[in-house]
Amino acid sequence: MITVIWDTWLKPGAEEEGLRLTRQVWSDMKSFDGYISHQIFIDQDASGHIIALAKWQSRANADAVREKYQNAETIRQLTPLLARPRDRWMTYEDQVS
Repeated sequence: MITVIWDTWLKPGAEEEGLRLTRQVWSDMKSFDGYISHQIFIDQDASGHIIALAKWQSRANADAVREKYQNAETIRQLTPLLARPRDRWMTYEDQVS
């Protein structure tokens, strides 16, 4: 299992619509193979800053869905609201206690 971290910064004034579209993206992800779960975090000090943590069965699943979904209507609507391109990190949990 992997966790993909998406870091999103929205333009001032686009926070409400950007959050709505971000929620739609992650709702859509539920229908893709390999999706496990997600959480969305909104920065209390910068309302236009959203971090999404998504768990996938494998990097291959996450990459395949990114490729398929990158031209989806929801992404086309979200992109103009971005203050900068979204960052994505592929991570795995450290199992050492």
